[in-house]
Amino acid sequence: MVKKPRKRVKLRQKLINKYRLVILNEDTFEEKLSFKLTRLNVFIFGTLFSVLLIVSTIFLIAFTNLREYIPGYSSTELKREATQLVYKVDSLNRVLEVNNLYIEKVKELLTGKISEVQFDKDSVLNTMHFDKDSMNFNPSEIVLEFRSDIESTDRFSIFNEATKSADIVFFSPVKGVVTDGYNLKNKHFAIDIAVQMGTPVKSVADGTVIFAEWTAETGHVIIVEHSRGFISVYKHNTALHKHQGDMVKSGEVIASAGDTGEYSTGPHLHFELWNEGYPVNPINYIDFE
Repeated sequence: MVKKPRKRVKLRQKLINKYRLVILNEDTFEEKLSFKLTRLNVFIFGTLFSVLLIVSTIFLIAFTNLREYIPGYSSTELKREATQLVYKVDSLNRVLEVNNLYIEKVKELLTGKISEVQFDKDSVLNTMHFDKDSMNFNPSEIVLEFRSDIESTDRFSIFNEATKSADIVFFSPVKGVVTDGYNLKNKHFAIDIAVQMGTPVKSVADGTVIFAEWTAETGHVIIVEHSRGFISVYKHNTALHKHQGDMVKSGEVIASAGDTGEYSTGPHLHFELWNEGYPVNPINYIDFE
C-alpha cells in the first residue's frame, strides 16, 4: 500500500480545516455574528470577487464615458470634432486645387503663354449643313404689333403730366408762401410751402391713408389715396396723426408740419399730387395763398 506524502496531506488538511469567524460586542462580549470558514472557501470567494471586480472595471472603461478620465483615452466629442475637421480639410484641399488651377490659367493668359486658336467659321457652317441664306430674320406680325404698342404708349412716364380731367374739389393742406414750385426739368414733382413749425397739415380731399412712416431723407411722410385716381403726398412733417388704413375727410388734420429729414432746409411742407401714375402741378388744382 502506497502512502501519500505527509506534506501533501498537511496542505490539504490546512485547506479544509474549519475556522469560526465571530463578531462580538466589545463591551459585553456578546456574540453578534459568526461564520464557519475554511481557507479553501476564502480563496475561492477572494478569487471570484477579484474576477468580478476586473470584469466590472473593464466594462466601465469600455462602454461608459468614465474612460475619458483615464489618461490615454480620447473623448467622443473630440473624436467627432476631429472627424469633422478631416472632412473640412479635404474640402479645403479641393477648393485650393481648383483655385490654383484657375490662377495658373489666368497667369498663362496674362503672360501670353496661351497661343491663339485659328477658328474657321465657314468650315463649321458647312459641316453643320447650315444654310444661312434660307433663314428669315424679319420680325413676325406679333412682334411688330408688340413693338408698336410699346413705342406708342407712354403710360408709365413720370415726366408727362396727366391729361385726364377730374371733377374733384381739393382743399388746401396749409396756407403759406410757395418757396419752390413744380418743375419737371429739375425733377421736382411738388411744391414747397414755408410754414411755421407745428402748423396743422390737412388732407386735400376724402380718402384713405396708404402710407404713414418715417424715412431718413424726407422725415415723417404720409400718403393719402383719393377718388378719381388721385394721390396726395405730404413730407417733412414733425409728427403724424393718422395711421395706414385710416379713413380721412377733406380738411381733416393728418399731420404737423416740421423740418425732418435729410432733404429738409427749414420748416415747410413738401406737397405732391399724382393722378393715374402721373405727377401733376398742385397749383393747377389748389390755391395755397
